[in-house]
Amino acid sequence: MLWKIALQYLVKSGDLTVVDAHGKTHHFGVVGQMPRSVIRLHDVTLHRKLLLYPELYLGEAYMDGTLILEAGDLRDFLTIIATNFAVSKPTFFEKVAEAMTPITQKILQYNPLGIAQKNVAPHYNLSDKLYELFLDKDMHYSCAYYTDEHNSLEQAQQDKLRHIAAKLCIKPGMKILDIGSGWGGLAMYLARECGADVTGVTLSSEQHAKATQRVKEAGLEGRVRFHLKDYRHVDETFDRIVSVGMMEHIGVPFYREYFMKIKSLLKPDGVALIHCIGRLDGQGNTNPWLRKYIFPGGYAPALSEVTKVVEKTDLLMTDIEILRLHYAYTLRDWMTRIREHWDTVAKLYDERFCRMFEFYLISCEMDFRYLSTMVFQVQLTRDVNAVPITRDYMVDGERSYAQAQRAA
Repeated sequence: MLWKIALQYLVKSGDLTVVDAHGKTHHFGVVGQMPRSVIRLHDVTLHRKLLLYPELYLGEAYMDGTLILEAGDLRDFLTIIATNFAVSKPTFFEKVAEAMTPITQKILQYNPLGIAQKNVAPHYNLSDKLYELFLDKDMHYSCAYYTDEHNSLEQAQQDKLRHIAAKLCIKPGMKILDIGSGWGGLAMYLARECGADVTGVTLSSEQHAKATQRVKEAGLEGRVRFHLKDYRHVDETFDRIVSVGMMEHIGVPFYREYFMKIKSLLKPDGVALIHCIGRLDGQGNTNPWLRKYIFPGGYAPALSEVTKVVEKTDLLMTDIEILRLHYAYTLRDWMTRIREHWDTVAKLYDERFCRMFEFYLISCEMDFRYLSTMVFQVQLTRDVNAVPITRDYMVDGERSYAQAQRAA
């Protein structure tokens, strides 16, 4: 059994038991060592599929119920896989795939006008009711900022907003563009707490409708507005530009176009901040299961793939910060809420959808905890004098926003 040999090669720690589709039991790792997981396969074709293409078929088997857990939960099982994979040596096939990356990226990350909107629809146009069940009250669907890993999701998301606002160095009355504005939480914060005039753009019709409704309910019309359009169609100029969790949907072949557009939209003394999921281990490709079921056309870049493009646009990188475990904690908290509302989610969709979302959140958490995924924030300017020369203003800004909110 080649699949058994592959698991013996991979799993050196943890206690994994596999009951194959013929009812035979196989043990891997160290018996009695935590975490412990027992899985059962109900489809004989999985013996071959999980050997040849585990990145796709593992998630599909869990979604379809042909792979079930008999001991431990999904986090236990994926922890065993992730921690062992983190210390394993690349196989021949993985080396071949890495060598092909420059070619496969152009195919898998083709996101021109039209296709980009089609790619975001399957995930971002899901019912708002689903997102309301597991996101914070302000509806932020991106990495929170945990000054303490035990902070609530609500506090961590508010701390993220302060962190971003401080880096943007905003003055009242400034015009701000929010690229990929989601449900409008960031734009409304920048208008309400910083006195800014904010324009947001999104490709999701569901998010656009919800964000517009929220602005009216908050009485922020005239200070915040949202447009259902591609950022490439924006033609004004702005004092500040911010983009949180949107660059992952652009694709490496379109990075130059993206940053050149930011440059053209940014005033000469303006500041931009890009917040994006990234890779710590160099260029690669998106996990095929994640690409198929969650983020078609999506890709988390290595910082090196970003900086080499920015350097050729005349934009200046004035600050770079790597956020390591913050998204792991965010995903953990989202998954806790999904479990609390599992029956409600199943009524909205079905049990297969619930298992898909569970696999998505926990597998991504494993990437941030044990593998090579992080979040980076890159501050960009056109003028070397656009921001202070030390980072003290960021700390001072966060404290100022926090004090103002407590006073309110």
